[in-house]
Amino acid sequence: MCGIAGFIDLCSKEPLQLLKKIGETIAYRGPDDSGEWYDCVSGIGLSHRRLSVVDLSYTGHQPMFSTSGRYVIVFNGEIYNHLNIRSELLKSSLSQVWRGHSDTETLLAGFEVWGVKRTLELAVGMFAFALWDTVSKCLILGRDRFGEKPLYYGWLGKGQSQSFVFGSELKVFRVHPMFDHSINRGALSLYMRHCYIPAPYSIYNDIFKLQPGHILTLHVDDFAQKKIHFEQYWSFHELVCHGLHEQIHQESEAVSMLDSALRVAVAQQAVADVPLGAFLSGGVDSSTIVALMQEQSDRPVQTFTVGFDEAGFDEAPHASAVARHIGTEHHELRVTADDARAIIPLLPGLYDEPFADSSQIPTYMVCRAARQNVTVALSGDAGDELFGGYNRYLWTGSIWNRIAWLPPVLRQTIGSCIQKYPVEAWDKLSFMLPANHGITRLGDKAHKLAYRMKTVTSLDDLYKSLVTEWPQNIDLVIGDNHLPTQLDNQELVAGIRDAEHRMMLWDTLTYMPGDILTKVDRAAMAVSLETRIPFLDHRVVELAWRFPLDMKIRGGQGKHILRQVLYKYVPKELIERPKAGFAIPVGQWLRGPLRDWAEALLDEKRLSIEGYFHPARIREVWRQHLSQTHDWTARLWVVLMFQAWLEENQ
Repeated sequence: MCGIAGFIDLCSKEPLQLLKKIGETIAYRGPDDSGEWYDCVSGIGLSHRRLSVVDLSYTGHQPMFSTSGRYVIVFNGEIYNHLNIRSELLKSSLSQVWRGHSDTETLLAGFEVWGVKRTLELAVGMFAFALWDTVSKCLILGRDRFGEKPLYYGWLGKGQSQSFVFGSELKVFRVHPMFDHSINRGALSLYMRHCYIPAPYSIYNDIFKLQPGHILTLHVDDFAQKKIHFEQYWSFHELVCHGLHEQIHQESEAVSMLDSALRVAVAQQAVADVPLGAFLSGGVDSSTIVALMQEQSDRPVQTFTVGFDEAGFDEAPHASAVARHIGTEHHELRVTADDARAIIPLLPGLYDEPFADSSQIPTYMVCRAARQNVTVALSGDAGDELFGGYNRYLWTGSIWNRIAWLPPVLRQTIGSCIQKYPVEAWDKLSFMLPANHGITRLGDKAHKLAYRMKTVTSLDDLYKSLVTEWPQNIDLVIGDNHLPTQLDNQELVAGIRDAEHRMMLWDTLTYMPGDILTKVDRAAMAVSLETRIPFLDHRVVELAWRFPLDMKIRGGQGKHILRQVLYKYVPKELIERPKAGFAIPVGQWLRGPLRDWAEALLDEKRLSIEGYFHPARIREVWRQHLSQTHDWTARLWVVLMFQAWLEENQ
């Protein structure tokens, strides 16, 4: 795993010094080696920070030139099947003398023989790279199929002094002398709704994220006109449509095929020239990955989990039980509330742009714990999106079926009637019910249901409301200009019959890269840890979409087919329990030890002076949360993380 950066800048006075400086800002992504390269004729510069994982020798040094000298590359990631690609290259007319055994060298050889697009279609891996073609004088940026590795790009400056800059993180842009701190208000509004900023946007104007599965090309001749060409080399949408028409209906066959595909993915991703382990929560996803790792290993796999003292938030005992059964060398880090809260001041720097999934805290802590023993860790991420694991897949259809039969006008009327009674009144009603029928926070839940009854018009609308924190119709961000996202593109799910499959598609295109993969990448890279995700081997993804919905969700429970694979290695009784997120009690802390910190960031005068939000909305939500009539943890955390980020980066 590495950090990459660079620019095309025809006016830079000390380009190599600038390249070194921007590389140093992301040195934690690659603490083992660094390199810079600059072509004064074309104004192209490349910077690389290396975390040595495969081929630890100098033959893996970057920037790296292809054998012919046509291409020079900086690469971040891993190509898991690069040895297979080398074998295919030997069958070609290429007379290749390998300098080392790095996947970057393999990739360069593929580019020379097959071209960039064809090579990426053959590659299995996670990556972001910048490639300079010395013959055609063009810069090519590429990103992996699902967005595991980040890549930002954008324009700085104006006219003759403009510069095209790219890098793994926004820190690269902030140290450039022409950087403008102006915030994209539309992107800020998206962040307030989703707790992350979806691609292609970033928090800054004129700086963007390259979409997963895409290639960006910029010719020097088109530099002055800012003319960029984009090409999609792989389409998740096409994969889904193909999979739904090539279904596997025999469950025993499906279990066997999934077991085999995951074995291959785990085996390829468990190769490294440095110590390797895995995260283990004791849930279905991580337990499956660890079980398959241990099954194919001749020594105990090192596994890691974080245990919390807070009641209801500790899954460490479950992880330990699974680890004992599988036979791993298990490491458990016990964490106090003070330990977790101590991470909060680090978050703006770790995540680089506003990001508000509070599980970022335990994610960072487990990555930090793992890095004490290993350099690479496999994780069970993406199992929920592939096999129907999120609760919203189970509940959304049920909720909609209970209200859809009502005419829209009647739904709106009922919603308005519910909202006429304050939260406190509904809570008093709950207290009057028998103990076994009472509902905690009845008022809070009733008002949230009422809002959705008044606003949603379809099951898809209900899903979108469930993945939205601050509703779009609330006038919150000053100067907001609406920016479209893939959630607005109904054509993506046209023809997909099952609502659950539509949700899974949208989540894979939006929530997974924007939230889950971002969270893991920044947390791991902050401690120089490489993470790998076997479920995102695109061959596994293709297979998962060939399974009908009832192999994923059955009897009110998700991941049915994945569980059948897991039960071959781990007893059912060690796994079966209610699904729990990787969470910490942030909402309680905001009413207690974090209250003064939050109050300072949410100060009405401060919000007014900064000029990004209408303060009244935020202050009312803060008041309701403190009074415990509502649980507005997520809404408040998204504001607080922006405020903390703004304080550090403006």
